[in-house]
Amino acid sequence: MVQRPEETPAISVIVPVYNVWQFVGQCMQSLTHQTLKVPYEVLAVNDGSTDRSREVLAEFAKRYPFVRILDQENAGVSAARMAGLSAARGKYVCFVDSDDYVSENYLELLYNACEKGGAEISCCSYYCRVVSSDILYEYPFHRDGAFTSAEAIDLLLHDTYLQSYLWGKMFQRELFLRAHVRFPKMCFEDLAILNQIFAKATHVVLLDRPLYFYNVRKDSTLGKISQKKLNDYLRAIVMVRKSLEEAGTYPRHRKSYRSLVRKTWFSCNCYLIEIHWRQRSGFFAWLQDIIDLAANISQYGKDDFCAREALPTLPDAIGPNSRRLYVPILHHFLPKDRSASNV
Repeated sequence: MVQRPEETPAISVIVPVYNVWQFVGQCMQSLTHQTLKVPYEVLAVNDGSTDRSREVLAEFAKRYPFVRILDQENAGVSAARMAGLSAARGKYVCFVDSDDYVSENYLELLYNACEKGGAEISCCSYYCRVVSSDILYEYPFHRDGAFTSAEAIDLLLHDTYLQSYLWGKMFQRELFLRAHVRFPKMCFEDLAILNQIFAKATHVVLLDRPLYFYNVRKDSTLGKISQKKLNDYLRAIVMVRKSLEEAGTYPRHRKSYRSLVRKTWFSCNCYLIEIHWRQRSGFFAWLQDIIDLAANISQYGKDDFCAREALPTLPDAIGPNSRRLYVPILHHFLPKDRSASNV
């Protein structure tokens, strides 16, 4: 579709960009060749890139008037997303990671799902592409249909058919304004805030179609997982509980939230195996983290746990600066100098 610069876009696509020149061209190519028949804009937020990413963006902005570049000093993906939201003009917003890409009918199908289904949020499934081997596989868990906000939040908390990624979704921009959302400066920031956005919707549509292509890279957030990032992961699920408590909906979603806690515990255990294998840190260092993780995360789903009170002083759950919210009997089997510092 040929767009005129003066046209008000129906959709604003926000793309935070930082040092991904090898991938951002494919991302922008997919976004500028959409089958959508209504005007849209692509807001590429250059977060102080020091490679050739800015040059690639400039080429697309030169060829396509609906591509706008927003430059800022390096402040992280959260600040880049906020800058994109502030500049967005569309009724709807989408977030696309600059090292990923989308199908040609991505915007059209998500837009039609919202407009025709009377929904404020539409979601699709995705493909995973392992960059190092160019292997492409489809995410195996799909769901199709229309859901209320409460039903969608339950799905989001179960984190299987609907996952807490900003990408792969289209939102009415008004939802972010009503939720007064500020992206926290941390890893897993989308997990921390997405349930707040869903809480402001009345209807959510899921499409049983993989329309997004997620690139799995060694230097991505999950590819370079660390104890610090896992502590952000754990803090994010406490932030989820805090928002549910403040909305008065935690009792309604208690079972689903506890499912999220269990899945997070399992995922973190798997990541810890990878981290300690990579660091060659030894058996006792790994065991220390496993026990500290279990001791802390076991508190997050308890009825007497208050996320609002716990968050300001929430300790690291794992790593050298960890401190336990609860001391299990297993700590007696650890070397005294390590366990004592965590009590």
